[in-house]
Amino acid sequence: QVQLVESGGGLVQAGGSLRLSCAASGRTFSSYDMGWFRQAPGKEREFVAAINWSGGSTYYADSVKGRFTCSRDNAKNTVYLQMNSLKPEDTAVYYCAAGSHLVLMTTRGVYDYWGQGTQVTVSS
Repeated sequence: QVQLVESGGGLVQAGGSLRLSCAASGRTFSSYDMGWFRQAPGKEREFVAAINWSGGSTYYADSVKGRFTCSRDNAKNTVYLQMNSLKPEDTAVYYCAAGSHLVLMTTRGVYDYWGQGTQVTVSS
């Protein structure tokens, strides 16, 4: 069982930056692949970024590539999402998710555990 708690969301102006954190409980965090998803009002939850268990592989949605960076610190049981050059269309609730031995890390259905989400609002 893994419990995930996101933090770091808030209100920022377009062009600004935020860093989201996702703290995980449990001693086996380092064995989990981690993903970030977001959901805007009236829209489906969509993939943002993912990182494999070792941190050696990362994946990004085309809409955030070059602006967002996903990283992890297995010693701290935490995964991060550094978001730069934020745009109003990045406004959403951001969720982190965990799963084991994932093949399609961009697919939300493969993740077993989800956090409660943190709101990110980007003003124009």
